[in-house]
Amino acid sequence: MVEVKERLENGIDVLSISNSHLTVEVTNFGCTLLKIVTKDKNNQDCDCILGFENVSDYQKRDGTYLNALVGRVCNRIEKGTFTINGTEYHVPINNGPNSLHGGIEGFSYKVFDYTLIEDGVKFHYVSKDGEEGYPGTLDFYAIYWLDESSLRIQYSGVSDKDTLINITNHGYFNLNGHASNIDDHTLRILASKFGCVDPDGLYTGELKDVKETAFDFNTEKRIGDFIHSEDEQLIIARGYDHPYVFDTKENQVCLYSPLSGIELKVSTTYPTAQIYSANYLDGQTDKYGKIMHPQDGLCIETSYIADSIHKEENPKVLLKAGKVFEEETIYTFEVRK
Repeated sequence: MVEVKERLENGIDVLSISNSHLTVEVTNFGCTLLKIVTKDKNNQDCDCILGFENVSDYQKRDGTYLNALVGRVCNRIEKGTFTINGTEYHVPINNGPNSLHGGIEGFSYKVFDYTLIEDGVKFHYVSKDGEEGYPGTLDFYAIYWLDESSLRIQYSGVSDKDTLINITNHGYFNLNGHASNIDDHTLRILASKFGCVDPDGLYTGELKDVKETAFDFNTEKRIGDFIHSEDEQLIIARGYDHPYVFDTKENQVCLYSPLSGIELKVSTTYPTAQIYSANYLDGQTDKYGKIMHPQDGLCIETSYIADSIHKEENPKVLLKAGKVFEEETIYTFEVRK
């Protein structure tokens, strides 16, 4: 079932998508996820994503990007500058010396048009040439729909000029059902390489082997056994906030809570994900009256690698005029048998 649950001011609506496995609430403000509810091992409702009580709380630029769709370009662009076809472009500096998550008012803060479809919602936004400094008018769609126990998010877009695009959803997952430390969650990431970051959180371009480091989650491991290690990269980032380069084409990440018995499997067409342990939550109150602290959630930001325009010889983030951008991420929630 798909319905408009609530109409707010300024064209902002709350939408509900539900089937026998999942209930997802989302708003067309930033295509932001508000709830993802499934049954836990005791057959009780469990909301698997952190969030605020009111949609107005998501409109505050608090730097969390809590559960929002992020674009035109997620993650950081070094010094907010890049060159396409010999032309230098400048996008807003909003995170230390770099540009982060699309600029001052990226897609996370836009009101999307939408159409209700069978089992989901089709969001639409036209980003005009020059918006936040990016070239080209980008006609962009995001489809959120349910497929049994999976939430599928499909992204597509076409630009009339060569431009950059790198879209993610910045969901803060906690499979305990409320804000709480994720040390006891277990994590598996099928990736043999991770990217180093500098003190400003920018991917340096250096990839390291995860083997025999605190970044090796190729087999399922308890997060708390590694996140507090004296690894220089963990100290710099205050936890995990690093890109992982996947070794497989599907089911690349699995997060599990022994408390609820729920596991989340993430499968994506993207080649990487930024794994972020919510290191900068700083006392916000969640929708259930709990205080959100650092490392009370885990973000699995599927995407092209951070700062691709500078760090890759053939940047995947570069979208040629008239070519179609298409990527998909599938979030599957099940109780572990």
